[in-house]
Amino acid sequence: MKKLLSSIILGASVLALAACGGDEDTLKVGASNTPHAVILEKVKPILEEQGIELEVATYTDYVLPNQDLENGDIDANYFQHIPYFEAQKADFDYDFANAGGIHIEPIGVYSKKYKSLEELPEGATILLSNSVADHGRMLSLLEAQGLITLADGIDKTKAETKDIVDNPKNFVFDSNTAAELLVQMYENEEGDAVLINSNFAIDNGINPLEDSIAIESSESPYVNIIAVKSGEEDSKEIKALVEALRSKEIQDFILEEWGGSVVPVSGE
Repeated sequence: MKKLLSSIILGASVLALAACGGDEDTLKVGASNTPHAVILEKVKPILEEQGIELEVATYTDYVLPNQDLENGDIDANYFQHIPYFEAQKADFDYDFANAGGIHIEPIGVYSKKYKSLEELPEGATILLSNSVADHGRMLSLLEAQGLITLADGIDKTKAETKDIVDNPKNFVFDSNTAAELLVQMYENEEGDAVLINSNFAIDNGINPLEDSIAIESSESPYVNIIAVKSGEEDSKEIKALVEALRSKEIQDFILEEWGGSVVPVSGE
């Protein structure tokens, strides 16, 4: 009886230790469906060779991934660019760290009605995301194309429509649509032009390089990052994840899979 009891206790102890060890080597990362989750799936075998099991949780919005990171439901997320990340930290007092930049998704201007920016008429309606963190990026693209001028001396990553000082064609800017719904607005021919983040475009079968009438330069500062709680950026699992994402194998995959509409980066 004593031997049986000892065996049961020993067995339970082994299972408990195994469970703890499994938790330590499991990394749960929240990500947008495309391209983030697709890239992470490609990384799984690389991490598995290092004894790390990667679990990918997919999201279709820009709010929940940071909330879930804050709540501890995920260990990291991979969906947001640096200006949005910084704005979220400021707005919600998140104690997050940038563990490393991975890629850029150039934002594009799309239109069902016009084939070029030059064709946009006087008073055309331009649809923007309702995320103010995206406005600086979108307005900077329009300025780079010569359509508007932003005020001198401002941080253009934080620009808003009120910072437009010259609007020769008197464009009307409508920023009442959630970023994930802009594709639907484009397909429904709402407005005259729509600015859409490449991840949403790609996720809906739209090719940013072929279907946009203008696209952001690959030199964009809007790098998509791995975000973690402060202090976790130096953990073994997070370092391994970032290293794998920046590997030549994954960078080559990104370029081949999306043909330049998603651009890998190798720096911070």
